[in-house]
Amino acid sequence: MSNDETKLIVRYSPNERTNHWITAITFVLLALSGLAMFHPAMFWLSNLFGGGQWMRILHPFVGLVMFVSFLVMTIRYWHHNVLDANDRKWLAQIDDVLANREDNLPEVGRYNAGQKLLFFTLVACLLLLLVSGIVIWRAYFSLYFPIFVIRAAALVHAAAAFVLITSIIVHIYAALWVKGSIGAMVRGTVTLGWARKHHRRWFRESIK
Repeated sequence: MSNDETKLIVRYSPNERTNHWITAITFVLLALSGLAMFHPAMFWLSNLFGGGQWMRILHPFVGLVMFVSFLVMTIRYWHHNVLDANDRKWLAQIDDVLANREDNLPEVGRYNAGQKLLFFTLVACLLLLLVSGIVIWRAYFSLYFPIFVIRAAALVHAAAAFVLITSIIVHIYAALWVKGSIGAMVRGTVTLGWARKHHRRWFRESIK
């Protein structure tokens, strides 16, 4: 076994991992409770939250926790997710990406173009969910808005939630597809070989 396959490099600090898992756990809770409220066929999921009334009470508060947690992630990772010329080349060579021909691709920094696009998709979804969620939050805010605004906000909330859930499924699939990605968020480290193969520019910057 080569040294690059055993020597480790830190990819995520304990604070970064905690931030990620708070966001992930609250997302799961929101997805389950949101689906329960979306269609009667899925209302049985409300039992996970102590029944429909508790679920409706908890859902928006958990949503605020997720938004604040994701806001911290956004501030922390924004500068790593700015698209550059290499990212445009990476997207233009999507065939090489899908075929795992990473040696043909331009050097990737901490995140590749696909991860960056996902990041901005999540930012947009969370902003839409926050604004629309406040409008339809009956206990506190919905009484200040006319009914047509509430109905429009409900549609926006459902659409943004659908895009968010779909995006997270893609995110999980990609993490499973690229072996070592999940371990990075669990342990905080990756091997030098993994870093060089998948994020060459970040690898070079990290070992300086």
